[in-house]
Amino acid sequence: MLNPDTPFSRLAIEEAKTAAEYAHIRLQVLEARTTDQITERIEEASKGAAARMLILEDPLIYTMRGKITGLAAQSRLPSMWVYRDSVEVGGLMSYGPDRRQIYRRAAEFVDKILKGTKPAELPVEQPTKFELVINIKTANALGLMVPPTLLALADEVIE
Repeated sequence: MLNPDTPFSRLAIEEAKTAAEYAHIRLQVLEARTTDQITERIEEASKGAAARMLILEDPLIYTMRGKITGLAAQSRLPSMWVYRDSVEVGGLMSYGPDRRQIYRRAAEFVDKILKGTKPAELPVEQPTKFELVINIKTANALGLMVPPTLLALADEVIE
């Protein structure tokens, strides 16, 4: 599920399509630009052949994450997210950049700018720390067993 108007989502879905093709997985893209469309798309997915959902977050989807995780649970669809916040409210798991690290680096950049460094002189950086968060409570509610090896790799397991 994604908002196709978000540049990140457009790029990420192309990568997801490539990965799905490589793994011989049928990928159904659920586009939602409004809150009503989010509900409709999850209902469509649950009535179709969807076995799981990858949620590409943007401001709209992020603000609706509680509703999305609830609807996904009702539809028995495991949901994979980018950020841990969505796992904390009921998503199954997330793998993505550690926002706390990103915010710390942003604060360091602001500090440098306030001390006179020109923004153009600051390097462009990519996230360097990624985290895997798994919600065992959600896995149990969906009747899923998370392999111990995956649990051991997780940065955090929410119980």
